[in-house]
Amino acid sequence: MDDVEIELLPPGTALAWGHTPAPRRGPKPGYSLEQIVDAAIAQADAEGYAALSMPSIAKRLGITANALYRYLSSKEELLVLVAEAAWGPPPKSTPGDWRAAVTAWARALLERCRRHPWLIDLPVRSAPSTPNLLGWLENFLEGMADSGLNAQDVTGCAVLVDGWVRSTASLLRDVNASPPDRVRALGSFLGPRLEERGYTRVAAVISGEAYGEEGIEEADIEFGLGRILDGIEALIERR
Repeated sequence: MDDVEIELLPPGTALAWGHTPAPRRGPKPGYSLEQIVDAAIAQADAEGYAALSMPSIAKRLGITANALYRYLSSKEELLVLVAEAAWGPPPKSTPGDWRAAVTAWARALLERCRRHPWLIDLPVRSAPSTPNLLGWLENFLEGMADSGLNAQDVTGCAVLVDGWVRSTASLLRDVNASPPDRVRALGSFLGPRLEERGYTRVAAVISGEAYGEEGIEEADIEFGLGRILDGIEALIERR
């Protein structure tokens, strides 16, 4: 591809695939692109998605924000490269049936979200176009290859499971971040008030283990994923 065609690609795509842009005028770069991306990930791990600004990353590297633009043309380009590196390569395909393969895929994706909780805050502006993200999709498609579903249905299943992972990761992050003392205080406060209003079923949930101090538990996570897989299985049986 020539430079004109490269410019038509989504930001960061060519860089993610190893395309080297023409060198810019000025001093020789003191950092590699990989070092900048690593610094951005460290910044987000420490302070969250909001800290992924060009000035804050430049400060971490000990350079000016203007100097950072010698390496990257925009923040959007940086975010694409950060997402590519933080999601990382997909797990190896799991031998066995499609249900085991999709379960392993979803758990691996959720583990990445737990390792880098800010990943779910990154904007998704286009279909995957970078090596690792397309590798995750390839992994899913391979796991579903013997399901009997066509490519369109399998891609729809990937979108569905990916959406479940992201929403579950967001819920886990927010709910489990609540201090135990606050959870106890909330339960004590709401219990009698719910009873007074006749919300007996909600009161029973809040006073039980399902509303415990440990936040959302693994059984709750597996329940949601299991119901999605049941739905996919029903779709397969209709085909």
